[in-house]
Amino acid sequence: MRRDAKLRRDALIAAAAESFAERGYGVPLEEIAARAGVGRGTLYRNFRDRETLALAIFEGEVDRVEKAVAHEQDLRQSLIDLVLAGTRGTALFARIAADIVADTENMAAFEALGERLARVLDPVATRARANGDVRADIDGEKLGLALRMVSGLFHDLHEGPAGQRKLEDALDLVFDGLRPR
Repeated sequence: MRRDAKLRRDALIAAAAESFAERGYGVPLEEIAARAGVGRGTLYRNFRDRETLALAIFEGEVDRVEKAVAHEQDLRQSLIDLVLAGTRGTALFARIAADIVADTENMAAFEALGERLARVLDPVATRARANGDVRADIDGEKLGLALRMVSGLFHDLHEGPAGQRKLEDALDLVFDGLRPR
């Protein structure tokens, strides 16, 4: 992809994420294009519909998770970093999840993205199992579920000491369920 085309595509993804977060999933696509500084034709050359635009946003969020888990740190710190880095994506997903009606092809893409997230989190689960931090049945998919649970709680909180305490409390509860018995 040419550099200028990639810049326009990235601008569309950023504009869509901001627009969906502010106004919901039903925001007119023309407004997203205008916010990105491109025409409607550019939007449709890059994304055939609203769902493929949402998929691109979430692919970017999984990319962020992948970068964050590349650091070999303990499970608790990994989850804290992932929650903090993924707050925007989690809030956005919660905002549009109720409104999205994906067709069969897009639903398959959403499911594949969930499977990719599980694969990205598998090394974190493997390290945690090896350290005795989690039960033997905890894998990337279950860590993803725990991450979504904690992130769903956290996305409404503001940064700072109070938000950090709530995050720590939520992780304590989650870790009680993940630890070996």
